[in-house]
Amino acid sequence: MNPQLTSVEIQELQQLLQNDTPAQYALTTLQQHNGNLEASFDTLWQEKVGKTDYGKGKKSLLQLTLNEIRTEICGDDGLRGKIKEYTNNPGSASLFNSIIGSLVAVAAVHGIPIDGA
Repeated sequence: MNPQLTSVEIQELQQLLQNDTPAQYALTTLQQHNGNLEASFDTLWQEKVGKTDYGKGKKSLLQLTLNEIRTEICGDDGLRGKIKEYTNNPGSASLFNSIIGSLVAVAAVHGIPIDGA
């Protein structure tokens, strides 16, 4: 899944943030990349720090970050293993739901789209 904004969404954000110069620059970059958030993020990151090769193949910084978050939450068992573990022990399911909810909220604040489902 490649996170993407439509041209209508970008235009709405441009109207909403019309007095925010950095936001306008980021939205212009989004338009140049047809709403592709990963490509836009990588372009803006490269302009700021000059680095897009993260030593892990051709993955974007966003994808590497998401992989690290998954590893931290799920460990070697992977997400399926953790879900199976929590379904076998219903008492811990609320903790798992809280972790997912918190992760989605923190990611949203920082502009990283993560689907809680």
